Amino acid sequence: MSTLIKNGRIITAEQDYTADIFIENDKITLIGTNLNNQANTVIDAKGKYVIPGGIDVHTHLDMPFGGTTSSDDFETGTKAAAFGGTTSIIDFAIQPKGGSMREGLETWMKKAKGKATIDYGFHMIITDLPDERLSEMDEMVEEGVTSFKLFLAYPGVLMVDDATIYKAMLQSKKNGALICMHAENGMVIDDIVQQMVKEGKLEPKYHALSRPAAAEGESTNRAIALAEMAGTPVYIVHLTCNDALTKVAVARKAGLPAFAETCPQYLYLSMDDISKPGFEGAKYVFSPPVREKWHQEKLWAGLQQNNLQVVSTDHCPFNYKGQKELGKDDFTKIPNGGPGLENRLHLTFQGGVNEGRFSVNRWVEINCTNPAKIFGMYPRKGTIAVGSYADIVIWDPDKEHTISAKTHHMNVDYSMYEGMKVKGDAEVVLSRGEVIVKDKKFLGKAGRGQFIKRDVFAGAWK
Repeated sequence: MSTLIKNGRIITAEQDYTADIFIENDKITLIGTNLNNQANTVIDAKGKYVIPGGIDVHTHLDMPFGGTTSSDDFETGTKAAAFGGTTSIIDFAIQPKGGSMREGLETWMKKAKGKATIDYGFHMIITDLPDERLSEMDEMVEEGVTSFKLFLAYPGVLMVDDATIYKAMLQSKKNGALICMHAENGMVIDDIVQQMVKEGKLEPKYHALSRPAAAEGESTNRAIALAEMAGTPVYIVHLTCNDALTKVAVARKAGLPAFAETCPQYLYLSMDDISKPGFEGAKYVFSPPVREKWHQEKLWAGLQQNNLQVVSTDHCPFNYKGQKELGKDDFTKIPNGGPGLENRLHLTFQGGVNEGRFSVNRWVEINCTNPAKIFGMYPRKGTIAVGSYADIVIWDPDKEHTISAKTHHMNVDYSMYEGMKVKGDAEVVLSRGEVIVKDKKFLGKAGRGQFIKRDVFAGAWK
């Protein structure tokens, strides 16, 4: 099985040049000009960008939450990802409280097996960590699960105390894993929520108003301080606001290995959306919440200045009808999460490249290369180089596209970006050398996605 991609403009995080790519089986074996190798398939990419497949390191497929389950499973979710140019995801396996991490991993492996259409890995969410379970972190690393997520939010469900986080960080120092933190002050937020409910403030907008930016800033600072005490790197997930971004920027300036991601919803959506009349605002209920609009330019600047290294989606969709409606009369019962897996490359290309905020190289870096480097997949993934997996997207920079629930492939009945016009779209998508999307047709199949056994955090880059 061989493929020859001709005449494309190859864009990686570091380079921008025109060449041909020859693929044998699942890997790139040759890059050069005027290649004439005999191939089973020839694709002419003239006038198009040829980029590494996108990597979304924050998804929640088939995830139980608030009495329901996210509406995309590993088949529908990964298929939608492929249409948007994403060829690898890292989802979250959850350690059952009082149970083992292996039990959590096996549960999520079963969810993905026979369904995933692109490659997938897992982070492990730690829900409790008595001393006798510390060695399970090492076992997970040996299995290729080389990152762990801990929560400073959701008391009684996912939240752990500072001592547990510090203990996990010390263990990660020994085994090379990376600690990821959901940084919101859960105890204070719970108190604010209870007060709002008591006052009858039950509309969707109070979800955001009960989770102030200062609660995220404080927790981000605390997570970085704990990592500094432990002498380990830390990765802040779904950073939303200037309060938290400032803490990351200060830490990085001081030379600390602090990393962070943001998501398209925080670059594009705001309090204006969650405050829409009636129950419409429920579509924008996710945690951490939307912020006031002025935070958006701060986050774009964070991406420009490398204080934010990654854009992920935190894709956790719930249908408006029947799922979000569980909280019709009480915002605390609205399932937290929104859809976005399919549109990450569209939105960052539009806002970043088309609107002049950063270069095409930086666009590739935050969507493909940095995720691979930080989460132990580089150079197998995240770049276009001889020996890398042929996860490749042929991107048409001039193709205009209107984002809509009518045309998206995510298994959810609304889009958070309904009617938004963007320029730039995936035309052909290859996963490990196999064309899985072409001309808006899906050519892959359920179960072809492989588990990514990831390396430990290299840490040898800034």
